[in-house]
Amino acid sequence: MATERREDARITPNPSSDRLASTVGEWGAGTALSDVSFDDRVAANHLRLDAEAYENVYVVGDVHGCLPALQDLWDRLDPSPREMVVFVGDLIRKGPTSTGVVDFVASRPNAVSVRGNNEMKVIEGTVDTVRFEPVREAIESTPLVVSWEDSMAVHGGVDPRRALSAQAPIDLLETRAIPPENGYDGPFWFKQYDGPGRVFFGHTVLESPFLSEHAVGLDTGCVYGGELTAYDCNRDEVVSVTPERTYQERADEKILSF
Repeated sequence: MATERREDARITPNPSSDRLASTVGEWGAGTALSDVSFDDRVAANHLRLDAEAYENVYVVGDVHGCLPALQDLWDRLDPSPREMVVFVGDLIRKGPTSTGVVDFVASRPNAVSVRGNNEMKVIEGTVDTVRFEPVREAIESTPLVVSWEDSMAVHGGVDPRRALSAQAPIDLLETRAIPPENGYDGPFWFKQYDGPGRVFFGHTVLESPFLSEHAVGLDTGCVYGGELTAYDCNRDEVVSVTPERTYQERADEKILSF
């Protein structure tokens, strides 16, 4: 079923963080992404990890308010202070403990999340925002892109028909099918993308993680009775936990299997 795609959302520059090397995307020489120059709106919301500061990076799929599953996964990963955990957005909504998940991530010096379309709904006020007021500042501070070495994390994806320099914020937040209005009918961007770099993403619910040379999909439907999945970059393997319950039902045609 095709879906409509809204125009670009309100994007404001993300504040800097002393955990991160830059807010403007200094890629560094010799990386697959070194020649990429983002759109100004994206560049102002791009946080690049200092590769020398971290021994490893874990990337975690959509949590959607499932705090117990996140706590279980964090315990399984047991990241040291020299290991960074990057979330692909949609920390919030659908599950029962959205503010708790945001607090969990924001309180850890070795964790950072990109902005998901559900964070964007709170920022834009298109959903009831009252319960998110205690964590609104943390939600608004999320970047559109987090990158390290030859990899980058976004929530939705990228449009492979255009260079990374031509991606708009809405592309990074919501891309799923190409063309975008095809939704879960596909074909899907991550089956077509051939670089540069490797893009980690969520947003598209998968029966199991999607792993390829240039794209890694990690939304394995935690809130829908699936799993919460992380990717260990050093070991090139996934780590998953199963939530204690299903919080929302989802139609089979909106859970992809490859």
